[in-house]
Amino acid sequence: MSENFYSYFREFLLQEARSIEAIAQRLKSDAVEKAVKILLDCKGKVIVTGVGKSGVIANKIAETMTSTGTVAVFLHPTDALHGGLGVITKGDCVIAISNSGETDEILMLLPALERRNVSLIAIVGNTNSTLARRADVILDASVEKEACPLNLAPTNSTTVALAIGDALAMTLVSAKGLTAEDFAANHPAGRLGKRLTLRVKDLMHASPDVKPESSWFEVVSIISKYALGAATVVDEKKKLLGIITDGDLRRTVERIAPEKLSSLTAEQMMTRSPITAEAEMLAYDALKLMENRPSQISVLPVVENGKCVGLVRLHDIVRSGL
Repeated sequence: MSENFYSYFREFLLQEARSIEAIAQRLKSDAVEKAVKILLDCKGKVIVTGVGKSGVIANKIAETMTSTGTVAVFLHPTDALHGGLGVITKGDCVIAISNSGETDEILMLLPALERRNVSLIAIVGNTNSTLARRADVILDASVEKEACPLNLAPTNSTTVALAIGDALAMTLVSAKGLTAEDFAANHPAGRLGKRLTLRVKDLMHASPDVKPESSWFEVVSIISKYALGAATVVDEKKKLLGIITDGDLRRTVERIAPEKLSSLTAEQMMTRSPITAEAEMLAYDALKLMENRPSQISVLPVVENGKCVGLVRLHDIVRSGL
């Protein structure tokens, strides 16, 4: 091999891409339709199985299906033969992945699967194999050769099997009408999940309230006590009247003579009718409310049923990972 590594690298990628393109053209529509219908009609779990590299692919397909609304479980054939078969119950269906279609451990499973009367979808590289003959549906995953220069290491074949599994999972997403919110429900820790599930009430702090008649000193004390950078001005019924931020305090000090500070009230210092967030609002929407404006704001009073119930900071929203 010459030192032009990039050319080899690029060619290996193109070989795998061509293998996927070829299989997309070769797969029979009736086989795909039948496989998707089996999966849609499955009342139980989708069991995905394979050995070696095919097992790694099977595991990934199971995880992709589970995360996109189709309950799937990876089952290693060896484990299945030693008690793991108990996970397969009435109403389940099985996807078996084998390039040769003659993998001993998978073939040993077939009688047990037949006794359980579960549907079997085979993703195989040999459509004349034992596995293919005994499957309810054959999805042809055959490739002309591997991308491996020695034509030995599973490369094109595993990529094609994975692509078929992903295509099945994504077809199910479309068929079931899965929404971004449904996807997020299974990914609460991811950025998308947080943006679609994390709410202001999950991040807000207790409301640092002062009364309209509170003195300048009382306002400073409340802001220092809560350390949120602001105080909320509310009436006796907790209705929000205004907000006093650190910036409001600085501007007040700049424009008022020192001897008059002691007579100042919260009502005189506050910003009236401030922008607010609702407790049930998505935190991501609150973030946009704070940022998408000519002058960015760092805190939002949180209201619920007309009452001030808390304060949410830009810092807390950003720190949450949105």
